[in-house]
Amino acid sequence: MVKQFLFLSLLLIAGGSPGAQASEEQLARWLQKYPGADLNKDGRLTVEEAKSYRNKAQSEAKKDQPAVQRGIRRVFKVDPGWDAERFPEHALCYQTPEEIKATYGKSLGVGKEPVTSFPKPTNGAQRIVGTGHSFMAPGYKTLPLICRAAGFEQPLHLHTGGGMTGSARFKWEEENGIFQFDRKPKPKLLSSIANTEWEVMMWGPYFNDRPAYYRCWIEFCLKHNPGMVFYLSDAWPQVEDLGKIPDSEEDLTAEAITRLGRVKHAKYAQIVDVLNKEFPGKVFILPTCDAMVLAAQSFHRGELPGVEGINRAIGKKERSLWRDKLGHLGPGFDRLEGYVFYATLYKRSPELIDKEISFGSRGGFPSKKLDRIFRKIAWEAVIGNVLSGVTDKDGDGLGD
Repeated sequence: MVKQFLFLSLLLIAGGSPGAQASEEQLARWLQKYPGADLNKDGRLTVEEAKSYRNKAQSEAKKDQPAVQRGIRRVFKVDPGWDAERFPEHALCYQTPEEIKATYGKSLGVGKEPVTSFPKPTNGAQRIVGTGHSFMAPGYKTLPLICRAAGFEQPLHLHTGGGMTGSARFKWEEENGIFQFDRKPKPKLLSSIANTEWEVMMWGPYFNDRPAYYRCWIEFCLKHNPGMVFYLSDAWPQVEDLGKIPDSEEDLTAEAITRLGRVKHAKYAQIVDVLNKEFPGKVFILPTCDAMVLAAQSFHRGELPGVEGINRAIGKKERSLWRDKLGHLGPGFDRLEGYVFYATLYKRSPELIDKEISFGSRGGFPSKKLDRIFRKIAWEAVIGNVLSGVTDKDGDGLGD
Protein backbone atom coordinates (compact mmCIF):
# COMPACT_ATOMS: atom_id res chain seq x y z
CA MET A 1 0.00 0.00 0.00
CA VAL A 2 2.85 2.38 0.80
CA LYS A 3 4.40 1.85 -2.60
CA GLN A 4 1.08 2.21 -4.38
CA PHE A 5 0.37 5.50 -2.62
CA LEU A 6 3.87 6.67 -3.38
CA PHE A 7 3.40 6.05 -7.07
CA LEU A 8 0.21 8.11 -7.09
CA SER A 9 1.71 10.90 -5.04
CA LEU A 10 4.83 11.22 -7.13
CA LEU A 11 2.95 11.10 -10.42
CA LEU A 12 3.01 14.89 -10.55
CA ILE A 13 6.78 14.84 -10.17
CA ALA A 14 7.92 12.13 -12.53
CA GLY A 15 4.92 10.89 -14.44
CA GLY A 16 2.99 14.03 -15.19
CA SER A 17 3.44 16.53 -17.96
CA PRO A 18 6.99 17.66 -18.87
CA GLY A 19 8.35 20.12 -16.37
CA ALA A 20 5.67 19.40 -13.78
CA GLN A 21 6.97 20.33 -10.31
CA ALA A 22 5.72 19.77 -6.81
CA SER A 23 5.36 22.64 -4.38
CA GLU A 24 7.52 22.97 -1.28
CA GLU A 25 4.42 22.19 0.78
CA GLN A 26 3.82 18.93 -1.12
CA LEU A 27 7.47 17.93 -0.75
CA ALA A 28 7.33 18.58 2.97
CA ARG A 29 4.23 16.40 3.35
CA TRP A 30 5.86 13.58 1.38
CA LEU A 31 9.02 13.84 3.46
CA GLN A 32 6.97 13.46 6.62
CA LYS A 33 5.24 10.41 5.21
CA TYR A 34 8.34 8.88 3.51
CA PRO A 35 11.43 9.97 5.49
CA GLY A 36 13.54 7.43 3.62
CA ALA A 37 13.25 9.60 0.52
CA ASP A 38 15.58 12.17 2.08
CA LEU A 39 18.71 10.61 0.62
CA ASN A 40 21.25 13.12 1.94
CA LYS A 41 19.54 13.36 5.35
CA ASP A 42 19.46 17.16 5.34
CA GLY A 43 15.84 17.33 6.48
CA ARG A 44 14.63 18.65 3.13
CA LEU A 45 13.13 16.68 0.24
CA THR A 46 14.01 17.77 -3.28
CA VAL A 47 12.30 16.83 -6.52
CA GLU A 48 15.38 14.84 -7.56
CA GLU A 49 15.34 12.85 -4.31
CA ALA A 50 11.64 12.15 -4.71
CA LYS A 51 12.19 10.89 -8.25
CA SER A 52 15.05 8.66 -7.14
CA TYR A 53 12.99 7.23 -4.30
CA ARG A 54 10.06 6.62 -6.62
CA ASN A 55 12.27 4.81 -9.14
CA LYS A 56 13.75 2.60 -6.44
CA ALA A 57 10.33 1.70 -5.05
CA GLN A 58 9.04 1.00 -8.55
CA SER A 59 11.97 -1.31 -9.26
CA GLU A 60 11.39 -3.23 -6.02
CA ALA A 61 7.69 -3.54 -6.83
CA LYS A 62 8.50 -5.17 -10.16
CA LYS A 63 10.68 -7.72 -8.40
CA ASP A 64 7.83 -8.50 -6.02
CA GLN A 65 5.24 -9.03 -8.75
CA PRO A 66 3.76 -12.51 -8.75
CA ALA A 67 4.59 -14.78 -11.67
CA VAL A 68 1.12 -14.43 -13.17
CA GLN A 69 1.78 -10.78 -13.99
CA ARG A 70 4.84 -11.84 -15.92
CA GLY A 71 2.87 -14.48 -17.81
CA ILE A 72 4.17 -17.70 -16.21
CA ARG A 73 1.46 -18.57 -13.70
CA ARG A 74 1.18 -22.32 -13.12
CA VAL A 75 -1.46 -22.55 -10.40
CA PHE A 76 -4.60 -20.52 -10.93
CA LYS A 77 -8.35 -20.56 -10.47
CA VAL A 78 -10.57 -21.28 -13.44
CA ASP A 79 -14.07 -19.88 -13.62
CA PRO A 80 -16.63 -22.57 -12.61
CA GLY A 81 -18.51 -21.71 -15.79
CA TRP A 82 -16.15 -24.05 -17.61
CA ASP A 83 -17.92 -26.94 -15.91
CA ALA A 84 -21.38 -25.81 -17.01
CA GLU A 85 -23.19 -27.34 -19.99
CA ARG A 86 -23.22 -24.01 -21.82
CA PHE A 87 -21.30 -20.77 -21.73
CA PRO A 88 -23.22 -17.63 -20.69
CA GLU A 89 -25.86 -16.73 -23.27
CA HIS A 90 -24.08 -13.50 -24.16
CA ALA A 91 -20.98 -15.40 -25.33
CA LEU A 92 -20.24 -14.35 -28.90
CA CYS A 93 -19.92 -17.96 -30.06
CA TYR A 94 -23.74 -18.12 -29.99
CA GLN A 95 -24.17 -15.07 -32.20
CA THR A 96 -24.45 -14.92 -35.98
CA PRO A 97 -21.39 -14.17 -38.12
CA GLU A 98 -22.80 -10.71 -38.85
CA GLU A 99 -23.29 -9.96 -35.15
CA ILE A 100 -19.79 -11.10 -34.25
CA LYS A 101 -18.33 -9.01 -37.05
CA ALA A 102 -20.29 -5.95 -35.92
CA THR A 103 -19.16 -6.38 -32.33
CA TYR A 104 -15.50 -6.57 -33.29
CA GLY A 105 -15.92 -3.68 -35.70
CA LYS A 106 -17.18 -1.44 -32.90
CA SER A 107 -14.13 -2.21 -30.76
CA LEU A 108 -11.72 -1.52 -33.63
CA GLY A 109 -13.18 1.81 -34.60
CA VAL A 110 -14.04 3.44 -37.91
CA GLY A 111 -12.08 2.41 -40.99
CA LYS A 112 -10.62 -0.82 -39.60
CA GLU A 113 -11.62 -4.16 -41.10
CA PRO A 114 -13.02 -6.59 -38.50
CA VAL A 115 -12.54 -9.63 -40.74
CA THR A 116 -9.20 -10.95 -41.98
CA SER A 117 -9.53 -13.13 -45.07
CA PHE A 118 -7.39 -14.71 -47.74
CA PRO A 119 -8.40 -15.97 -51.19
CA LYS A 120 -8.60 -19.72 -51.62
CA PRO A 121 -5.00 -20.87 -52.25
CA THR A 122 -4.20 -22.61 -55.51
CA ASN A 123 -0.65 -23.56 -54.50
CA GLY A 124 -1.34 -26.01 -51.69
CA ALA A 125 -1.14 -23.46 -48.88
CA GLN A 126 -3.50 -23.73 -45.92
CA ARG A 127 -5.20 -20.75 -44.33
CA ILE A 128 -4.38 -20.82 -40.63
CA VAL A 129 -5.75 -19.15 -37.52
CA GLY A 130 -3.98 -19.60 -34.22
CA THR A 131 -3.49 -18.73 -30.58
CA GLY A 132 -0.33 -19.10 -28.56
CA HIS A 133 2.35 -17.60 -26.37
CA SER A 134 6.13 -17.29 -26.32
CA PHE A 135 6.61 -21.01 -26.88
CA MET A 136 4.70 -20.72 -30.16
CA ALA A 137 6.23 -17.43 -31.25
CA PRO A 138 9.43 -18.94 -32.72
CA GLY A 139 7.45 -21.21 -35.04
CA TYR A 140 4.93 -18.55 -35.95
CA LYS A 141 7.83 -16.27 -36.89
CA THR A 142 9.80 -18.74 -38.99
CA LEU A 143 6.96 -20.71 -40.63
CA PRO A 144 6.16 -17.96 -43.18
CA LEU A 145 9.85 -17.73 -44.14
CA ILE A 146 10.06 -21.49 -44.61
CA CYS A 147 6.89 -21.58 -46.69
CA ARG A 148 8.16 -18.75 -48.88
CA ALA A 149 11.32 -20.73 -49.59
CA ALA A 150 9.10 -23.72 -50.39
CA GLY A 151 7.36 -21.63 -53.06
CA PHE A 152 4.23 -20.15 -51.46
CA GLU A 153 3.04 -17.52 -49.02
CA GLN A 154 1.56 -18.67 -45.70
CA PRO A 155 -1.87 -17.16 -44.89
CA LEU A 156 -1.74 -16.68 -41.12
CA HIS A 157 -4.08 -14.88 -38.69
CA LEU A 158 -3.11 -14.97 -35.01
CA HIS A 159 -4.33 -13.85 -31.61
CA THR A 160 -1.43 -14.38 -29.24
CA GLY A 161 -0.28 -13.25 -25.81
CA GLY A 162 2.41 -13.80 -23.21
CA GLY A 163 2.23 -16.85 -20.97
CA MET A 164 -1.28 -17.63 -19.82
CA THR A 165 -2.73 -14.76 -21.86
CA GLY A 166 -1.89 -16.74 -25.00
CA SER A 167 -3.52 -19.96 -23.84
CA ALA A 168 -6.55 -21.40 -25.62
CA ARG A 169 -8.71 -21.00 -22.51
CA PHE A 170 -7.75 -17.36 -21.94
CA LYS A 171 -8.28 -16.41 -25.57
CA TRP A 172 -11.69 -18.10 -25.66
CA GLU A 173 -12.83 -16.08 -22.66
CA GLU A 174 -11.37 -12.89 -24.12
CA GLU A 175 -12.84 -13.38 -27.58
CA ASN A 176 -16.29 -14.27 -26.26
CA GLY A 177 -16.50 -11.65 -23.53
CA ILE A 178 -17.18 -14.15 -20.75
CA PHE A 179 -15.89 -14.90 -17.24
CA GLN A 180 -12.89 -12.63 -16.58
CA PHE A 181 -13.84 -10.60 -19.69
CA ASP A 182 -17.55 -10.51 -18.94
CA ARG A 183 -19.32 -8.50 -21.67
CA LYS A 184 -16.02 -7.11 -22.92
CA PRO A 185 -15.42 -9.29 -26.01
CA LYS A 186 -12.51 -9.05 -28.39
CA PRO A 187 -13.43 -11.50 -31.18
CA LYS A 188 -10.33 -11.07 -33.31
CA LEU A 189 -10.38 -14.71 -34.45
CA LEU A 190 -14.09 -15.49 -34.02
CA SER A 191 -15.04 -12.71 -36.42
CA SER A 192 -12.76 -14.04 -39.15
CA ILE A 193 -13.52 -17.73 -38.53
CA ALA A 194 -17.26 -17.11 -38.74
CA ASN A 195 -17.16 -14.93 -41.82
CA THR A 196 -14.44 -16.45 -44.03
CA GLU A 197 -12.87 -19.78 -44.96
CA TRP A 198 -10.01 -21.46 -43.10
CA GLU A 199 -8.35 -24.86 -43.23
CA VAL A 200 -6.40 -25.04 -39.95
CA MET A 201 -6.34 -23.83 -36.36
CA MET A 202 -3.22 -24.08 -34.15
CA TRP A 203 -2.71 -23.69 -30.40
CA GLY A 204 0.09 -23.61 -27.88
CA PRO A 205 -0.38 -25.62 -24.67
CA TYR A 206 -0.50 -24.27 -21.14
CA PHE A 207 -0.35 -25.56 -17.58
CA ASN A 208 -3.38 -27.52 -16.35
CA ASP A 209 -4.94 -27.73 -19.80
CA ARG A 210 -8.23 -29.58 -20.27
CA PRO A 211 -9.89 -30.92 -23.44
CA ALA A 212 -12.70 -28.41 -22.81
CA TYR A 213 -10.36 -25.50 -23.55
CA TYR A 214 -9.94 -26.82 -27.09
CA ARG A 215 -13.34 -28.40 -27.65
CA CYS A 216 -15.03 -25.00 -27.70
CA TRP A 217 -12.74 -23.75 -30.45
CA ILE A 218 -13.21 -26.93 -32.47
CA GLU A 219 -17.00 -26.80 -32.26
CA PHE A 220 -17.08 -23.16 -33.31
CA CYS A 221 -14.66 -23.68 -36.20
CA LEU A 222 -16.46 -26.75 -37.54
CA LYS A 223 -19.77 -24.93 -37.34
CA HIS A 224 -18.49 -22.36 -39.82
CA ASN A 225 -15.78 -24.35 -41.63
CA PRO A 226 -16.57 -28.09 -41.46
CA GLY A 227 -13.38 -29.13 -43.20
CA MET A 228 -10.98 -27.58 -40.69
CA VAL A 229 -8.35 -29.60 -38.83
CA PHE A 230 -6.54 -28.70 -35.61
CA TYR A 231 -3.00 -28.82 -34.28
CA LEU A 232 -1.77 -28.59 -30.69
CA SER A 233 1.92 -28.11 -30.00
CA ASP A 234 3.23 -30.26 -27.15
CA ALA A 235 6.04 -27.76 -26.39
CA TRP A 236 9.16 -29.48 -25.01
CA PRO A 237 10.84 -30.64 -21.80
CA GLN A 238 11.59 -27.95 -19.22
CA VAL A 239 14.29 -28.23 -16.55
CA GLU A 240 11.67 -27.27 -13.95
CA ASP A 241 10.02 -30.62 -14.70
CA LEU A 242 12.97 -32.28 -12.96
CA GLY A 243 11.58 -31.13 -9.61
CA LYS A 244 14.87 -29.53 -8.66
CA ILE A 245 16.87 -27.21 -10.90
CA PRO A 246 20.30 -28.79 -11.35
CA ASP A 247 23.43 -26.81 -10.48
CA SER A 248 25.19 -27.93 -13.63
CA GLU A 249 24.39 -29.47 -16.99
CA GLU A 250 25.79 -32.82 -15.88
CA ASP A 251 22.28 -33.81 -14.83
CA LEU A 252 20.82 -32.77 -18.20
CA THR A 253 21.77 -36.03 -19.87
CA ALA A 254 20.19 -37.31 -23.05
CA GLU A 255 18.43 -39.94 -20.97
CA ALA A 256 17.00 -37.38 -18.53
CA ILE A 257 15.68 -35.16 -21.31
CA THR A 258 14.24 -38.14 -23.16
CA ARG A 259 12.43 -39.20 -19.99
CA LEU A 260 11.00 -35.70 -19.53
CA GLY A 261 9.92 -35.74 -23.15
CA ARG A 262 7.92 -38.92 -22.64
CA VAL A 263 6.07 -37.33 -19.73
CA LYS A 264 5.26 -34.24 -21.78
CA HIS A 265 4.10 -36.36 -24.73
CA ALA A 266 1.83 -38.49 -22.56
CA LYS A 267 0.19 -35.41 -21.07
CA TYR A 268 -0.86 -33.89 -24.38
CA ALA A 269 -1.51 -37.22 -26.06
CA GLN A 270 -4.24 -37.75 -23.48
CA ILE A 271 -5.92 -34.46 -24.43
CA VAL A 272 -5.68 -35.20 -28.15
CA ASP A 273 -7.01 -38.73 -27.67
CA VAL A 274 -10.10 -37.40 -25.88
CA LEU A 275 -10.73 -34.83 -28.60
CA ASN A 276 -10.26 -37.31 -31.43
CA LYS A 277 -12.89 -39.58 -29.93
CA GLU A 278 -15.32 -36.69 -30.26
CA PHE A 279 -13.94 -35.35 -33.54
CA PRO A 280 -12.38 -38.34 -35.34
CA GLY A 281 -9.36 -37.54 -37.48
CA LYS A 282 -9.51 -33.83 -36.71
CA VAL A 283 -6.91 -33.16 -34.00
CA PHE A 284 -3.15 -33.64 -34.27
CA ILE A 285 0.05 -32.91 -32.39
CA LEU A 286 2.81 -30.58 -33.55
CA PRO A 287 5.68 -32.66 -32.10
CA THR A 288 8.04 -29.90 -31.05
CA CYS A 289 8.74 -31.90 -27.89
CA ASP A 290 10.08 -34.84 -29.88
CA ALA A 291 12.17 -32.48 -32.01
CA MET A 292 13.86 -30.91 -28.98
CA VAL A 293 14.47 -34.33 -27.42
CA LEU A 294 16.11 -35.47 -30.64
CA ALA A 295 18.15 -32.25 -30.70
CA ALA A 296 19.35 -32.88 -27.15
CA GLN A 297 20.32 -36.43 -28.07
CA SER A 298 22.19 -35.12 -31.11
CA PHE A 299 24.01 -32.55 -28.98
CA HIS A 300 25.22 -35.21 -26.58
CA ARG A 301 26.55 -37.14 -29.57
CA GLY A 302 28.42 -34.05 -30.74
CA GLU A 303 26.25 -33.70 -33.86
CA LEU A 304 25.06 -30.06 -33.53
CA PRO A 305 27.92 -27.92 -34.87
CA GLY A 306 28.19 -24.59 -33.08
CA VAL A 307 25.80 -25.48 -30.24
CA GLU A 308 27.65 -25.15 -26.94
CA GLY A 309 25.27 -26.29 -24.22
CA ILE A 310 21.85 -27.52 -23.11
CA ASN A 311 20.48 -24.64 -21.03
CA ARG A 312 22.10 -21.21 -20.86
CA ALA A 313 20.65 -20.45 -17.43
CA ILE A 314 22.54 -23.43 -16.02
CA GLY A 315 25.57 -23.98 -18.25
CA LYS A 316 26.09 -20.27 -19.06
CA LYS A 317 26.72 -21.02 -22.73
CA GLU A 318 25.06 -18.57 -25.11
CA ARG A 319 24.45 -21.05 -27.92
CA SER A 320 22.33 -23.54 -25.98
CA LEU A 321 19.17 -25.46 -26.79
CA TRP A 322 17.26 -23.50 -24.16
CA ARG A 323 18.03 -20.03 -22.88
CA ASP A 324 16.27 -20.01 -19.50
CA LYS A 325 14.81 -22.26 -16.82
CA LEU A 326 11.28 -21.73 -18.06
CA GLY A 327 12.26 -23.27 -21.39
CA HIS A 328 12.41 -20.57 -24.05
CA LEU A 329 14.42 -21.69 -27.06
CA GLY A 330 18.05 -20.76 -27.55
CA PRO A 331 19.39 -18.93 -30.61
CA GLY A 332 18.70 -20.67 -33.90
CA PHE A 333 16.21 -23.16 -32.53
CA ASP A 334 13.31 -21.01 -33.68
CA ARG A 335 13.87 -22.46 -37.13
CA LEU A 336 13.68 -26.01 -35.75
CA GLU A 337 10.21 -25.28 -34.41
CA GLY A 338 9.24 -23.67 -37.70
CA TYR A 339 10.41 -26.75 -39.57
CA VAL A 340 8.27 -28.94 -37.29
CA PHE A 341 5.24 -26.74 -38.02
CA TYR A 342 5.90 -26.89 -41.77
CA ALA A 343 6.53 -30.65 -41.84
CA THR A 344 3.38 -31.43 -39.86
CA LEU A 345 1.06 -29.05 -41.65
CA TYR A 346 2.22 -29.80 -45.19
CA LYS A 347 3.39 -33.40 -44.73
CA ARG A 348 6.66 -32.67 -46.49
CA SER A 349 10.20 -32.92 -45.21
CA PRO A 350 11.94 -29.52 -44.95
CA GLU A 351 14.94 -31.31 -46.44
CA LEU A 352 13.18 -31.12 -49.81
CA ILE A 353 13.37 -27.30 -49.82
CA ASP A 354 16.19 -26.41 -52.19
CA LYS A 355 16.54 -22.75 -51.32
CA GLU A 356 18.54 -21.36 -48.44
CA ILE A 357 16.27 -19.47 -46.05
CA SER A 358 17.16 -16.04 -44.73
CA PHE A 359 16.32 -16.18 -41.03
CA GLY A 360 18.49 -13.19 -40.17
CA SER A 361 21.07 -15.24 -38.23
CA ARG A 362 24.02 -13.51 -36.62
CA GLY A 363 27.66 -14.34 -37.00
CA GLY A 364 26.99 -17.25 -39.32
CA PHE A 365 25.09 -19.18 -36.65
CA PRO A 366 23.35 -21.46 -37.20
CA SER A 367 25.53 -22.63 -40.04
CA LYS A 368 24.11 -24.15 -43.23
CA LYS A 369 25.16 -27.55 -41.92
CA LEU A 370 23.29 -27.09 -38.64
CA ASP A 371 20.27 -25.79 -40.51
CA ARG A 372 20.20 -28.98 -42.58
CA ILE A 373 20.40 -31.01 -39.40
CA PHE A 374 17.43 -29.09 -38.00
CA ARG A 375 15.43 -29.96 -41.12
CA LYS A 376 16.28 -33.63 -40.74
CA ILE A 377 15.43 -33.67 -37.03
CA ALA A 378 12.08 -31.99 -37.68
CA TRP A 379 11.02 -34.60 -40.22
CA GLU A 380 12.21 -37.44 -38.00
CA ALA A 381 10.18 -36.03 -35.10
CA VAL A 382 7.05 -35.58 -37.21
CA ILE A 383 6.96 -39.00 -38.86
CA GLY A 384 7.97 -40.63 -35.59
CA ASN A 385 4.98 -39.30 -33.67
CA VAL A 386 1.78 -41.22 -34.32
CA LEU A 387 -0.32 -38.21 -33.32
CA SER A 388 1.16 -35.91 -35.97
CA GLY A 389 -0.94 -37.55 -38.66
CA VAL A 390 2.13 -37.90 -40.90
CA THR A 391 3.87 -41.09 -42.02
CA ASP A 392 6.57 -41.70 -44.63
CA LYS A 393 6.81 -45.44 -45.16
CA ASP A 394 8.71 -45.21 -48.44
CA GLY A 395 11.16 -42.63 -47.10
CA ASP A 396 10.75 -40.13 -49.92
CA GLY A 397 10.19 -37.15 -47.62
CA LEU A 398 6.52 -36.90 -48.57
CA GLY A 399 3.68 -37.90 -46.30
CA ASP A 400 1.93 -41.10 -47.35
